Amino acid sequence: MEQTAQNLQQQVELYGEPLGEVVRRITAALGLTQGGLAQVIGLSAPMLSQLVSAQRVKIGNPAVVSRLRAVSELADLAVAGGIEPEHIAHELDGIRAATSAYTRPTTAHLQRSAPAGQPVDPPARFVRPLTIPGGPPDVSPALAPSARAVVRELQDLFRAVASADEIQRAATAAAAVSPGVAELLLAYGTGRTADALAHYDRHHG
Repeated sequence: MEQTAQNLQQQVELYGEPLGEVVRRITAALGLTQGGLAQVIGLSAPMLSQLVSAQRVKIGNPAVVSRLRAVSELADLAVAGGIEPEHIAHELDGIRAATSAYTRPTTAHLQRSAPAGQPVDPPARFVRPLTIPGGPPDVSPALAPSARAVVRELQDLFRAVASADEIQRAATAAAAVSPGVAELLLAYGTGRTADALAHYDRHHG
């Protein structure tokens, strides 16, 4: 149990939340089985099961991480009503076919197709813009970044340049001179996404 807890914590540091939570959210929103999700992202079902149960910590293939992030965004779009149900299969096919390597996720956010619609709030950044079947070719909707997407971008940036321990040490060193900078480092560099969102809400706008 202790090793599992350590593995879960490492997943939070790497991905912002345990992979089991990511997978459960995706499968519930998109009506996928865990095996079906594994097929979409290009990972074996046993390997995904080990990641979900925290027997393993990290996804080794960057392209698989990219596809998982994309499916996670699609799931949140579906929950928010930002994509029609009949378009989901098309988007899953596009994600399944994607082979671009993951560095850190980038953002593309869909608006509702109705003129009176409001921007949805997907949580992750995504290297391939979502497109609506039947729409103009090579044209993506006008999209605005959401608070959650900005927070994830900041978290990914911090985690790309330093480990959690390095960020913690930097925050400790900065605390005496600039408590605000120390708080920023901890919120986006080592904190959970919910904590980072709370910090963003307090200081943005």
